[in-house]
Amino acid sequence: MRIGIVGAGQLGQMLGFAARDLDIECRFVDPSDNPPAASCGEVIRAPFDDPAALAALAASCDVVTYEFENVPVDALRAIEAEVPVYPPADALRHAQDRLDEKLLFGRLGIPLPGFHAIHTRDDLDTALGKLGLPMVVKTRRLGYDGKGQFVVRERADLDSAWATLGTVALIAEQWVDFDYEVSCIGVRNVGGDIAIYPLSRNVHRDGILSTSRSPVDAPSLADKADDYTRRLLTNLDYVGTLALELFVRDGELLANEFAPRVHNSGHWTIEGSDTSQFENHLRAITNAPLGSTASRGHAGMVNLIGQIPDAARALPHGVLHDYGKAPRPGRKLGHITITTRTGEERDALLDIIERNVTQYA
Repeated sequence: MRIGIVGAGQLGQMLGFAARDLDIECRFVDPSDNPPAASCGEVIRAPFDDPAALAALAASCDVVTYEFENVPVDALRAIEAEVPVYPPADALRHAQDRLDEKLLFGRLGIPLPGFHAIHTRDDLDTALGKLGLPMVVKTRRLGYDGKGQFVVRERADLDSAWATLGTVALIAEQWVDFDYEVSCIGVRNVGGDIAIYPLSRNVHRDGILSTSRSPVDAPSLADKADDYTRRLLTNLDYVGTLALELFVRDGELLANEFAPRVHNSGHWTIEGSDTSQFENHLRAITNAPLGSTASRGHAGMVNLIGQIPDAARALPHGVLHDYGKAPRPGRKLGHITITTRTGEERDALLDIIERNVTQYA
């Protein structure tokens, strides 16, 4: 069995590591020099939308998947006639456009903050009257890790928001004064079997995920998140791993966005779950039985941003995952995972790691 993966970054790398344990061969398409996943299989060096490269990938693989959501949908649809592509292109289309994504949540009865489509400068005034202040103006496409966003805190900011972002399609979203953020990771295989991981509680800094911890001691929230994630997986006829990110406010959930791929907030599953999100993604797209998503205790993850300090390599506890990428401000270079017997032990250890080894540059 050979799997083609569009993208050879750290998510592709972790898929490659999981593939070895399943006796699956991987082949990648990526334009980078020596990307992280190069150690896991052959890399066709080409742009992600290069027709010849994708055709070569499709011709040499049994199934194709992707590690990030900015792959051109048309490029994937062009090879679907030759080889199964999972997750399906329609799920990717919804995830790539924030307006389509919000409309999907609404159709499925998944609660979400207010929003308004922005096509003209006047639409910003309409959105302000509808959503109030502050509100967040975002590009409908291609934003990630806090990029492509403008927070409008007063009416005078509207002109600046339009000048900064108004050359592309936009969406205005209601500001959510949330208590905390969570994500629910689910997986569905070709046969329609679904498995859901315990809820993760996440903290972001400067729009980039900083820490995750699981499980979350909130059974009612976990049940609702499980339900919403199953609605998405089923409605989209989804195959693979998916992450639904949600705000928690006053004991209720509001959907933020979903990612049609393995997800940073699920890295704790590598050591902290019976079956990692990466292994289950591979099982799903090859229609193998899904593995158990049960936790092996209380798990946590700390992202390493900008650089990996020496202290991270000398930790008495935890597992360091080094992606092998060159240091750069704001770049995800690795992460540390821990698994403990109790939530209290986990939280205390995460606090120690954050104070001593994390760098936000």
